Amino acid sequence: MPPLKAYTADLPYSYAPGVFPSLQLMEAAPERALRLLLSERAGGEGVEKLRALCRERRVREEVAEKALARISGKQNCFAAVVFEKWEATLSDDRPHAVLHHPMDEGNLGTILRTMLGFGLTDIAVIRPAADPFEPRVVRASMGALFALRVRQYDDFSDYRAAFPRHALYPFMLDGAVPLAAAAATAKSPYALIFGNEGSGLPPAFAALGQAVRIPHAAAIDSLNLAVAAAIGAYAFTQAEHRPPAGQTTPDPIKEA
Repeated sequence: MPPLKAYTADLPYSYAPGVFPSLQLMEAAPERALRLLLSERAGGEGVEKLRALCRERRVREEVAEKALARISGKQNCFAAVVFEKWEATLSDDRPHAVLHHPMDEGNLGTILRTMLGFGLTDIAVIRPAADPFEPRVVRASMGALFALRVRQYDDFSDYRAAFPRHALYPFMLDGAVPLAAAAATAKSPYALIFGNEGSGLPPAFAALGQAVRIPHAAAIDSLNLAVAAAIGAYAFTQAEHRPPAGQTTPDPIKEA
C-alpha cells in the first residue's frame, strides 16, 4: 500500500479513528481492513483486542503517531484502521432512511448510529452532502457505518427511480399529518426522508408522499436534524411491531 494521504473523497480508502470504531470495523467488516495504525501510547484491553483481531485477519500493524494526529485532528487518538471504501446496494423490501443534503459530519455520524439502533439499516444520502466515509463521520457514528448499507445519490430522482415501490414520508415543518398518525398508518416498505440542517426539505417534497410533522412547542422553530431523525425512526419502527389491541409482544429494540 502506498504512503497514506490525508483523507479526500476521491481516495479509495478512509480511516476509522479511535479504538471503538476500529473494533466495530474489525467485527462487522474485517475484509475491508487494510492497515492498523497505533500510537506509542496505545494500551489497554480494547487495544489488545483490536490487535488480536487484526492479527487474525493478517492486517498490517504499525506505529504511526503523526498519521493518527493528522487523521483525527486530535492528540488523543490511539488507534485507527485504514479501510477500503465500498458502494452498498440498498434492500428492495426493507425500510429506508433518506438524508437529503445533510452537511454536518457530526449530525450524519450520529444519525447513522441512531438508525442502526432502531434497525433501519438502509440509508440513502443525497448529494451535496457530508461524505459518509469522512473520518469525522465514521468516528461520530462510533463505527455504525460498517453495519449499515449506505449509498450516495447525486439527486433524489436517482434514488426514487431505483426504489419506486417505497412509500415516501418526508419530514417537514408544515407536514400535514402528525408523526403518530403517520407512523400508525405507514405502508411498507417505506422511506423516511429528512432534509438539510438549515433549510429542511424543499416544498416540492410535500407532493411526493405523505408529509409528516413532529409536533413540538412553539418556543422553538425546529428540532436538530439528528434529533428529528431519531424521533421519526423510533415512531415508525415501534409502530411496525405494535401488537393488536389486547396482545403484547417483546420490545424488538430491547432484545436487539
